[in-house]
Amino acid sequence: MRTPSKAGFAAAADRALDQGAGVVRLAPTWVPRVFSTPGRRLRLHPEDYYAYGKDRGGIDERWLASPIRADNGAATGPLEGLSQVVDPDGGLLAFDQFIAEHGPALIGKRLWAEHGNWPVFAKFFDNEQALPFHVHHRDEHAHPLGKVAKPEAYYYSPQMNNQLAGQPISFLGLQPQVTREQVLERLSWFGRGGDNRITELSLGYRTRLGTGWDIPAGVLHAPGSACTYEPQAASDVLCMCESWSNNREVPEELLWKDVPADRVGDLDYLIELLDWSANVDPAFVANRQLIPFETEASLAEGGHDYVEKWIVYKSLAFSAKELTVAPGATAIITDEDAYGVIVVQGQGSFGVHHAAAATLIRFGELSDDEFFVSETAARAGVRVHNRSTNEPLVLLKHFGPGSSELARCPLPQVAGDLGIATGLG
Repeated sequence: MRTPSKAGFAAAADRALDQGAGVVRLAPTWVPRVFSTPGRRLRLHPEDYYAYGKDRGGIDERWLASPIRADNGAATGPLEGLSQVVDPDGGLLAFDQFIAEHGPALIGKRLWAEHGNWPVFAKFFDNEQALPFHVHHRDEHAHPLGKVAKPEAYYYSPQMNNQLAGQPISFLGLQPQVTREQVLERLSWFGRGGDNRITELSLGYRTRLGTGWDIPAGVLHAPGSACTYEPQAASDVLCMCESWSNNREVPEELLWKDVPADRVGDLDYLIELLDWSANVDPAFVANRQLIPFETEASLAEGGHDYVEKWIVYKSLAFSAKELTVAPGATAIITDEDAYGVIVVQGQGSFGVHHAAAATLIRFGELSDDEFFVSETAARAGVRVHNRSTNEPLVLLKHFGPGSSELARCPLPQVAGDLGIATGLG
């Protein structure tokens, strides 16, 4: 599929936005990771999970409405992680350039004035085992590296989890009594080989489908093996703190991946990366767990044609909704902000586009399940129709920072689930 020349990019970008009535179709974006084994629930063809080749690792992530490239080391491809807009006349348009071309007409004046780009994306991450215990930098540590903080959130979509794989327990934060000295000790064990046993300082939480977690930058986490929908800030900054995961050693270079050159080897710097009070918060579950609740518009509609829920709502950096349209129903869905959207169940239409959850995608092929909605189209309302007479049409939608709609909603007060104490060594 051809890529338009620089001279033709503006015309192609206008064509895509105009013919889609403010809604553009996106090509699937696959990302490999060397430190994980794919869980094979991304609906990618079974023969294509290692399509990037030797030493690149398996594909265990699909990035959604992503304006950035993945940071996978020297072998990272020029478009790896970056979403691409489908030109109705053929060809693909790099999403970052597409955003730059349309600016406030696409993402809205407020976000453009505040950020000058689309500052978020979402992903599915899909692993056979849990990810290593790691942390993402806050702004004060990310900015000197030319990067930004990476808060994130998780939602466990039932449609993406026909099974939960090998370790559906997530280790999040630290037990309230843990000291900095204990964490330093486990970090110092990283280089001796084997397991540094750092998750013994954490709490493990069983996966419960239809719920999720809010994980601010600076909070340690080892997400479990559920296929997880993850809205996040547009960043790929990290520090791997666990030396053994996925039944193999984690390369020590990932411990120091995003550390200033003059601080490499300085364990105290790694402690500085942690938001200590958030990690040892005795009310971690009440403050961080996400229990979905219906939007005001959905409650007013009464659930006849559709139900829409806030599924991510505790971060100022992003938010997300789950939309379920009843069999045979049509709904006009209005939002105040631009958003990315993925279809996870059913088939029908989304605006002027055919929309269908993927069943099996070959690497490099297009799909009909992913779109980006401009602010203008979102405010005018997108017509969503479910063509099935039996099956619901289910979509996940992620938004950028500062949702005024969410700011008006009273957040639910929930006790949350209990963690599974692993005990201190």
